[in-house]
Amino acid sequence: MSRFLIVPLALLLALPVLADGDISKVNGSVRVEANQTAGDVSTVNGSIRIEDGARVESAETVNGSIALTADVGARELSTVNGSIEVGPRSRIAESVETVNGRVHLGRGAEVSGAVSNVNGEIRLDAARVGGGIKTVSGNVLVGADSRVDGDLLVEKPGGWFTSGNSRKPRIVIGPRAVVEGTLEFRREVELFVSDTAQIGPIKGANAQAFSGDQPAG
Repeated sequence: MSRFLIVPLALLLALPVLADGDISKVNGSVRVEANQTAGDVSTVNGSIRIEDGARVESAETVNGSIALTADVGARELSTVNGSIEVGPRSRIAESVETVNGRVHLGRGAEVSGAVSNVNGEIRLDAARVGGGIKTVSGNVLVGADSRVDGDLLVEKPGGWFTSGNSRKPRIVIGPRAVVEGTLEFRREVELFVSDTAQIGPIKGANAQAFSGDQPAG
């Protein structure tokens, strides 16, 4: 008599992925195991986790977060409703983009292109961004020993997803941080710049200098 193994659907959706090709799911999360290689990784209504030393072409999700642990390589990362975590020493060859969600670059992480969102904090911890930072309503922390080679732009709100948001974004350039490009603000912001930071020209805001690890308040 034949015997069949019945595996619950929820368990199948949670299984790690070991693959060299593209990975696509709907209503499920994806996990790429450590030191594995995959192509384009995408899902809808699910999160993506890429573990230590893995390499993917891209990671994209709608209604889910993207998390890279350490030493991960990818061409680009994008999500619509969800956060993006780029772990220590990870390398992104092009861009990191989310609409509604925070972006965090861990120590030693590097994004060669731009980092952008509409709503949600953008935080760099001793990380580097080669193509600039852009947000509309998010706070930005260019943390200690971080570097931004392009511009830092805060756009004017517009559209249904930013209407009615009168809160001033808080922009902090931390100790020994560098922003090579222009800091341009097309809406009111609170701008704090460490007395040991190096920045380019400022448009649309007045900087408040601070000493120590972070501004008061």
